[in-house]
Amino acid sequence: KYIALVYGNIKNDNGIIDKPIGRHPINRKKRCINGINPKNAVTYYKVIKRLGKYTYVECSLETGRTHQIRVHLSDMGNPIIGDKVYGVKKEKFKSSSQMLHAKVICFTHPKTLETMQFDSGVPIRFEEMLSKLILISN
Repeated sequence: KYIALVYGNIKNDNGIIDKPIGRHPINRKKRCINGINPKNAVTYYKVIKRLGKYTYVECSLETGRTHQIRVHLSDMGNPIIGDKVYGVKKEKFKSSSQMLHAKVICFTHPKTLETMQFDSGVPIRFEEMLSKLILISN
C-alpha cells in the first residue's frame, strides 16, 4: 500500500485505474499510457481525506510497472505533489521529494510460505506537507 498527496480533488471515493503503461515515445526515461510496448497496469485507489484542492490517497497495485502510480494518477488529472517528472510545472509547495510513500509491504516468505507484512509508518516530510495542506483547506 502506498500513500500519496496529489493535486486536485479526486471525484470518486475509490476506484480502479486500468490502463496499460509503456515507454514514452520521446523520453526513454519516462513512461506513459499506451506508450511503446505497453503492458497491463492496474492501480486501486481510495481517498483517505479531501483537502480542498488536494487529496490524500491510498494506492494498491495489482501489477508493478515502472512509475505506475505516478503515471496513473497524473493521467487521471491528479499528479503527485513534488513529482518533477509527471507533476505540475509550477509547484505551489516546494518539496525536496515527491509525496508518494510505500507505507505497507506484504509478501509470502519463499521458504516458510508465511505471509509477511511490514508497515513503515508515515515519514516526517510527508506529515509536514499534510499539515500544511490541512491548514490551507480549513
